[in-house]
Amino acid sequence: MATTHPAPRPMSPEERKVIFASSLGTVFEWYDFYLYGSLAAIIAKQFFSGLDAGSAFIFALLAFAAGFIVRPFGAIFFGRLGDMIGRKYTFLVTILIMGLSTFIVGILPTYASIGVAAPVILIILRLLQGLALGGEYGGAATYVAEHAPHGRRGAYTAWIQTTATLGLFLSLMVILGTRTITGEEAFADWGWRVPFIVSIALLAISVWIRLAMNESPAFQKMKAEGKTSKAPLKESFGEWKNLKIVILALVGLTAGQAVVWYTGQFYALFFLTQALKVDGATANILVAVSLLIGTPFFIVFGALSDKIGRKPIILAGCLLAALTYFPVFGALTKAANPALAEAQAKNKVVVVADPNECSFQFNPTGTVKFTSSCDIAKQVLAGASVSYENAPAAAGTPAVIKIGETSITSYSSKGLPADEAKKKDAEFKKAVADALKAAGYPTKADPARIDKVMVTAILVYLVLLVTMVYGPIAAMLVEMFPTRIRYTSMSLPYHIGNGWFGGLLPTTAFAIVAQTGNMYNGLWYPIIIAGATVVIGGLFIKETKDVDIYAND
Repeated sequence: MATTHPAPRPMSPEERKVIFASSLGTVFEWYDFYLYGSLAAIIAKQFFSGLDAGSAFIFALLAFAAGFIVRPFGAIFFGRLGDMIGRKYTFLVTILIMGLSTFIVGILPTYASIGVAAPVILIILRLLQGLALGGEYGGAATYVAEHAPHGRRGAYTAWIQTTATLGLFLSLMVILGTRTITGEEAFADWGWRVPFIVSIALLAISVWIRLAMNESPAFQKMKAEGKTSKAPLKESFGEWKNLKIVILALVGLTAGQAVVWYTGQFYALFFLTQALKVDGATANILVAVSLLIGTPFFIVFGALSDKIGRKPIILAGCLLAALTYFPVFGALTKAANPALAEAQAKNKVVVVADPNECSFQFNPTGTVKFTSSCDIAKQVLAGASVSYENAPAAAGTPAVIKIGETSITSYSSKGLPADEAKKKDAEFKKAVADALKAAGYPTKADPARIDKVMVTAILVYLVLLVTMVYGPIAAMLVEMFPTRIRYTSMSLPYHIGNGWFGGLLPTTAFAIVAQTGNMYNGLWYPIIIAGATVVIGGLFIKETKDVDIYAND
């Protein structure tokens, strides 16, 4: 017999309170988490100054990614607690861990003060943040969904989906305000600590709000009937009928959603500052404006998913991303740094080298010395954020950098005395810099030539793709699993997708760029994963908008 549901009704005052309380606390938690990502370049200098500049930035991104890597473990640990003892108290604990970890980053001594202990402690704090966030999202999404009436879950849970973007927006605004007040030099020296330290006030507000919240009615009902799970991990992942849904939710939904999310909001910011050399303040303002314009569409697509379904909206966003990323980022280059686009078109940079002497240049420990002529040539170009092509040379010949019609022969520093190697390095860098300047390559984006309207329009498009894939995802994940194991089951695929596939995107993409030389090649990572999600999700994921979330309890 078909289950009947009352017609969708207006949101009640109690439901507004639930959504507001859940969303506001989650905004603050995302603010804490994303401060680090927004300040990655400064943190690289403060905590990884013992490494060369390129490795320091990649290692800083790895420390950023460390928080994402442990998110699935937080999902398992806190998801189990949430299904056994309740949603409310579990995500009260997660916000305490997140807030205190963030505050400590703000007072942590740098590498210059305490040496290697500084990055070690920083990474531990990032791991704690990741564990906390792993338990946060599933709890908030489940809590709101279980308060929502049938037919409105997409619209209600979409408010939770706005929190990550609003948290990023808040972090950018606080950083921008602090930067403006202190000045760039003071901000780079000590001002960067202020956004971390003020998070203690946000923590106090969040805890106060969450203490006033009630447990979700679905969990209260299940607990009163004695139906809570005694072993949610075993039920979620030890029984094939549930594990199969977890796996499909990961590869057919959250993996693609995650890479679209991080490309549209984080990689776009890194691309502007690192590849296109737009100054940090301008890049932050442009991204913040795009977030402000695009954020309401989380609610639009969440509500639309209640009418036409979650699956077509999510997969359409992934498909559009896979088809348009290359032309969109090409257009972003022309709009943000037209001088760079012109130089790349007129005077391509090519590294002609013996492939056997070119290494994979990732040096997180700072102990590997790249001494071959190929490695030295690529390091100089990577340090200048110059996109280049690779061409093979005869074995044993030194690498040559071709910039338009100019050729500069590289050198090998192997066996050279330190003084001589230093002198050669300075001469080579100057020769490359002079040739790049003569070929029209800018050292930074000219603020007067940045087409701010076009850049903002492109960034808004990227954010709209984010809202398509992210707006309906919470409702769909909630609807895929029964109440007794919902917190655990939905949290794991979400956090593997967003923690591993998404969180590792900036690091992976920049490593691909560093290795291949082409600044657009990092986009292959999200394109391939989003494309795979479209195929798998299209074939194997069932629509869930009409599912009764209490039917399997």
